[in-house]
Amino acid sequence: MPYDRLNVIRAAMRWVMAIFYAAAGIAHLYAPDQLLAITPSWVPFAPQVIFVTGLCELAGALALVMTPLRRWAGFALAAYAICVWPANFKHAIDGVDLPHISGSWLYHGPRLAFQPVLVWWALFSADIIDWPWRRNSG
Repeated sequence: MPYDRLNVIRAAMRWVMAIFYAAAGIAHLYAPDQLLAITPSWVPFAPQVIFVTGLCELAGALALVMTPLRRWAGFALAAYAICVWPANFKHAIDGVDLPHISGSWLYHGPRLAFQPVLVWWALFSADIIDWPWRRNSG
């Protein structure tokens, strides 16, 4: 894939991810009780964790679109996607009902399978990895 085209794709993916994480961050701050329902019981200080993760999502979204902070944001958002995976499993296994989110495995199955893609997306968008493409050396 030509390098310029790869950069355009990467930039578009970066902005989509930033919008997604900004919306998620706002949801964490606006409706923490709904997210508390899917937080595993072993998470200490769950309401405070939800608040802090909302701030982290907003900070990560902003940093992802800012060149000096982009690599930091890519690593942080990739790690974040791994850290919230247990909540997604709890949501699916316990069948927790949340407004505007289906309790069906037609939602949960793809959602759980997509989590590794979010990890890749954060790393790719932040220009940390190129996989599955390779940069042209010339």
